[in-house]
Amino acid sequence: MSSYSIHKEENLLVFMITREHKRNAINYEVMDGLLKVIKMTKQEANIKGLVITGEGESAFCSGGDLSAFQNLITAEDAYNMLSKMSKILYKLTTLNKPTIALINGTAVGGGCELATACDFRIAKKGTKMGFIQGTLAITTGWGGGSLLLEKLENEVALKLLMEARPLPAEDLYNKGFIHAIYDQVSMEVVQQFFANINRIHTNVLSAYKEILVRKWKVTQLEKRMEEEVRTCSTLWSMESHHQAVNKFLTKNK
Repeated sequence: MSSYSIHKEENLLVFMITREHKRNAINYEVMDGLLKVIKMTKQEANIKGLVITGEGESAFCSGGDLSAFQNLITAEDAYNMLSKMSKILYKLTTLNKPTIALINGTAVGGGCELATACDFRIAKKGTKMGFIQGTLAITTGWGGGSLLLEKLENEVALKLLMEARPLPAEDLYNKGFIHAIYDQVSMEVVQQFFANINRIHTNVLSAYKEILVRKWKVTQLEKRMEEEVRTCSTLWSMESHHQAVNKFLTKNK
């Protein structure tokens, strides 16, 4: 069974992580799927945007699948995985068409990094989200910290990263991280949110996105994300992280 699905909803592509049994945690297959859908969105002229979501109603994405990555022990081991996903998130961030994270349930750790890489974030009422990597004795490792500092006021972003705790969508809406909250989320609410953007020609949408991308190139966002990956790789190799992961996996067996 595939770890993801891709389908069209009118003029939007929808990428869904189909690992509900794993709280839609990201493995290597999901990474490959994201690369595929980013390429499709960029190349297909009749596609105006990309929506990323998770299967079911409990989780958008719980981050990296620790059971799949627990054998990554050294900094080099960790770097290979973290760098792969960081490069994917940079491609997603700089995609020439608008992107929407449809947050149907809990988003923690790397799940928040994935959501941050999208241009817009729509969440279900009451959903909790948090950059909880610090509780595992590591930092954000896919470049999400650098992305968050681009998209929120520095002090607000720094507090979210340092506190490493989940917050309700309503709190994150007030901080500017979430752009819309609905009682229930679906493609219908995505189309509602996207309606005015949808009226504008794709070439115009891409031109506006390129203005933002040029800024990120000048400020060397890609390089800053790479440095973030290297820092996390070093922390990943430390005993404090391995102990925290073992405790987490034991608790959740």
